[in-house]
Amino acid sequence: MLNTTEVTNTMTEATMSKIKLQPLGDRVLVKPVEQKESKRGGIIIPETAKEKPQEGQVVATGKGKVTEEGKVLPMDVKAGDKILYGKYSGNEIKLDDVEYLIMHQDDILGVLK
Repeated sequence: MLNTTEVTNTMTEATMSKIKLQPLGDRVLVKPVEQKESKRGGIIIPETAKEKPQEGQVVATGKGKVTEEGKVLPMDVKAGDKILYGKYSGNEIKLDDVEYLIMHQDDILGVLK
């Protein structure tokens, strides 16, 4: 997982071993939460047929969305929040053999409490 997470003002930066990643604007770095495998009736579903997880944890956030007037709207989520996102949201990236998603804050459906 993460070695450290640094918080600076309203943005957070994820530090993973030798790689530092700071999402820009209203983007969010999310680590998908793996769903537990459930077997029904002894049928094992292959990895290729499983659905993508739609739940994750925010690892880092950008500063926020910049309006046409140049004002920065603060982010609604912060590092550590558990979120729900759309099935095909974000772009998959791999850092130190760990898969993450980078998505716009608008792709987040809600925060789990």
